[in-house]
Amino acid sequence: MADMEMEEDHPRLILHNFLTEDECKELEFIHKSCSTIGYRPNVFSTTLSHLIATNSAHLIIPFLPIRDRLKEKVEETFGCEYELVTEFTGLISWSRGASIGWHSDDNRPYLKQRDFTAVCYLNSYGKDFEGGLFHFQDGEPKTIAPMVGDAVIYTSDGRNTHSVDEIFGQVTSGERLTLTLWFSRDSSHDEDAKLILLLEENVLHKSNNVPWSLLPLPASDNMYWFSPHQASNQDIGFDIRLGRLHALGFDVYYSRDMNFGSDLSELLMEPMQLARRDQLLDHKFVNVLHSLQVAQFYFWKGCKSQAFTNEVQSGKAVRLSRSQSEKITQVNSIFLKDTKLVETVFQSADRCYFNLATFLLQSLNGKIIHVSYIKKFY
Repeated sequence: MADMEMEEDHPRLILHNFLTEDECKELEFIHKSCSTIGYRPNVFSTTLSHLIATNSAHLIIPFLPIRDRLKEKVEETFGCEYELVTEFTGLISWSRGASIGWHSDDNRPYLKQRDFTAVCYLNSYGKDFEGGLFHFQDGEPKTIAPMVGDAVIYTSDGRNTHSVDEIFGQVTSGERLTLTLWFSRDSSHDEDAKLILLLEENVLHKSNNVPWSLLPLPASDNMYWFSPHQASNQDIGFDIRLGRLHALGFDVYYSRDMNFGSDLSELLMEPMQLARRDQLLDHKFVNVLHSLQVAQFYFWKGCKSQAFTNEVQSGKAVRLSRSQSEKITQVNSIFLKDTKLVETVFQSADRCYFNLATFLLQSLNGKIIHVSYIKKFY
């Protein structure tokens, strides 16, 4: 699994095929369902704390065995068995235009607790995206071309200063997607303790009068608003939830009338329907994040399995009326604005057979997604 022996002056190791393709696809589904605007221009991120905050804590389950395996491998490789805690876990994707110059992962006073880094590649250079090569400033290997399932582990200090080339493409390029973890010898930075506290607070804040629900609750809209170069101007850019739905071939429909002079900030929290081409799907989702999770789940599971597609025999949809089409256009003018920008940032999904009935089956309150994770946990 390891590529070569470590250099003493630049402790690092490449682990080929550390993750299975299925593990990578599952993490990709979670990220494309739940991500927000990231810490740098053209970057998107999904953190475990964000999953808890948006009532999607069940989606943490696939991370747990992977984190344990990575921590054990880092401790074994660097001779620090039973000394480390996980300081941070996150899914990070880099879209066209994203890059980062030379740096070490502990290069700020508030990052000095980071001792080791693990980066797992969830898709492949040259196939899923262009650019995005990983370079170490010194030592070998000097350049890493990300390949699905591979991982690289290294010390987070100046011995492993590194950079990432810009993601590019003539028209569009897919996202460079990674699972990134940092480990620390300082137990006060244990991510697990913070996550448990968040989970406890989340449970305590739920009203006893409200039934327990695993349906997602979106964060504030500004966490989903993409603008080129992180400009704050709402006149340019788009909502990434609608952007990702657009990349899958879906539009968003709200039945209520919209007045441009009114406050529409809460609109994406309201029940809505999805449209595809000239059809309106006959199911209401609780909010746009709910619809995105179901759509991404379908394109993860439904497209690749004929057996899965055959589980259901019929579904309902109606042809869009002119007034319904006009409302969809109105929503797009507010939350998508420039579809060419959307298509530049998010690569359209590979076209596969779309079975309306199977999609509607998964749409029923989103329960299929949640049941699959409950079964996995127990």
